[in-house]
Amino acid sequence: MLAIVWHSRTGAAEAMARAAGEGAGERGLLLTADEATPERLLAAAGYLFIAPENLGSLSGAMKEMFDRAYYPLLGRIEGRAYATAIAAGSAGQGAEAQIDRIVTGWRLRRVAESLIVNLGAQTPEAIIAPKTVTPDDLARCRELGAALAEGLDLGLF
Repeated sequence: MLAIVWHSRTGAAEAMARAAGEGAGERGLLLTADEATPERLLAAAGYLFIAPENLGSLSGAMKEMFDRAYYPLLGRIEGRAYATAIAAGSAGQGAEAQIDRIVTGWRLRRVAESLIVNLGAQTPEAIIAPKTVTPDDLARCRELGAALAEGLDLGLF
């Protein structure tokens, strides 16, 4: 099973997670960052982490999920597959790098390039406004969810 763990403040990362979940179908489990307990993460064969980039780094709720789950899972999920999808205002690499650094301790294996959706929000008003993800970007999220779930099913990862 693919755990699709997400946090969203303005709707973009949620839309991306739901699209990835559609792609994964019954082989995926959507979990908000609050729902992603160590037990649920331990039960998954692989992970797709989807979050917004806030102020050049990972959103606080997603970081809190990693803080809460890190030590209970340390040494227990080594070698499992993961990928990331970031909803960004302009860059996205800060949040991606932060996730990559955290999961290095878990010894997870990145199995897909990061998917960064740049929403171009640059003013205070645009940053806090509800976001709409383009159909093309949602299709990319569906494809990522489907590819990860299929790869896990086939034992490729």
